[in-house]
Amino acid sequence: MTDQDQLFNKTGRVQDFAFDEQVAQVFDDMVARSVPFYNEIQRMQADLVMDFLPAEYGVVCDLGCSTGTTIAHLAGHPGCPATTHFIGYDNSGPMLDKAGCKLSGQVSSGQVSLRFADLSCLAELPDCDAAILNWALQFVRPIDRERLLKTVYQALKPGGILLLSEKILATDTVLNRLYIDHYLQFKKSQSGYTDTENQRKREALENVLVPYRLDENYELLERAGFKHRDTYFQWFNFVCIIAVKI
Repeated sequence: MTDQDQLFNKTGRVQDFAFDEQVAQVFDDMVARSVPFYNEIQRMQADLVMDFLPAEYGVVCDLGCSTGTTIAHLAGHPGCPATTHFIGYDNSGPMLDKAGCKLSGQVSSGQVSLRFADLSCLAELPDCDAAILNWALQFVRPIDRERLLKTVYQALKPGGILLLSEKILATDTVLNRLYIDHYLQFKKSQSGYTDTENQRKREALENVLVPYRLDENYELLERAGFKHRDTYFQWFNFVCIIAVKI
């Protein structure tokens, strides 16, 4: 069971954000309240992945799978072929434990595999039809991001897709400030977070989450080999990108 996120109501020194046991316990509530249109993005992603899966024995890799929500959406999609195999990677043991509980039936049947892995030094991936990076690349050290995307590109079969969701910086500093203000207002008015919680979380994430501009993410994808890419969803400073390996 997931608790309500009240981590940043606490007093005391703000620690750097980490995907530890405390965060894992409230993560599903945290991400649903912190990412605009989270449920709609999950629905859109599931529909898109289904368009690229073969009729039998497809493989989907979820990199930074956290508590397994995306895999649950994909595996539960009415158009998902029964023989599709899902592999979730994460470098947080508590997150993988949560994913194991959420996906216990699929893990037991062999439909889902969960693997402990650091995305910053991921050596290789199995051949796959789709790969997903949901708000995970921004937590990878900038120096390691291109290498990770190249690893994904090499693993994807021709015609396979990468779905990349990220928080971004606007190119214009004035607009960037405007977007951040609207996002903080969203978290306050629609998600119930207080100004204090928002400020404390921003401080905790400051040295951990390093966003890029949209054009920088596009350049990373191109250097990794992806020539066909597009933004299929954007809300202020949140974007979802599709990249196809031809």
